Amino acid sequence: MLVDEDDREIGKMEKLEVHQKGLLHRAFSVFIFNAKGEMLLQQRADSKYHSSGLWTNACCSHPGSGENIVQSAIKRLQEEMGFTTSLNEAFSFVYRTEFDNGLTEHEFDHVLIGYYHSTIVPDDREVKDYCYMTIEAIEAALTSHPQKYTSWFKIAFPRMQEYLAVKSK
Repeated sequence: MLVDEDDREIGKMEKLEVHQKGLLHRAFSVFIFNAKGEMLLQQRADSKYHSSGLWTNACCSHPGSGENIVQSAIKRLQEEMGFTTSLNEAFSFVYRTEFDNGLTEHEFDHVLIGYYHSTIVPDDREVKDYCYMTIEAIEAALTSHPQKYTSWFKIAFPRMQEYLAVKSK
C-alpha cells in the first residue's frame, strides 16, 4: 500500500516494484518481549531478497490493502515465528534505506509491541535463527557489530528504548 507522509493511502503497487522505485509504503515491525524483559530477535533467512542473514526484530512485513495493521501483524507473526500474541501499536516512523542490490526500503513503519514466553516454531524460509537478548546486550551488539543488523532495526531500536523508558515511568 503506497502512502503519503501522513500515512494516508494513495495507491497500490506490487511489493518488488515499490522497492525498485523506492516509493513510500506502509509497513509494520513487531517487537516481542519475554517475561524476563528480553527482546526476541530473528536472523533473516539467507533467501530473503534484501537484508538476508541480518538480525532484526521479531517480525516485519506489509499489511494488505484495507487490512488492519494489528491483525495483519498478528497473522504475519504466526507465519514467520509460529506463534500469536496480542499486539499494541507503540509508535511509528518513516525511514529510507538504499541497498546494494538496487532496492530501496522507504517505509511508514508502524511499530507494534507484544509479550510472549512459550514455544517458538519459526518458518525456515523466513527465519535462519532466533534468540532472546537483553536490551543492554542488543545495545552493545549494535555498537560493536552494526553490520549484523537490519537498517530499520538500527533506527527502531533506540526509539523502542525511549518508548519503554517513558512507559515505565
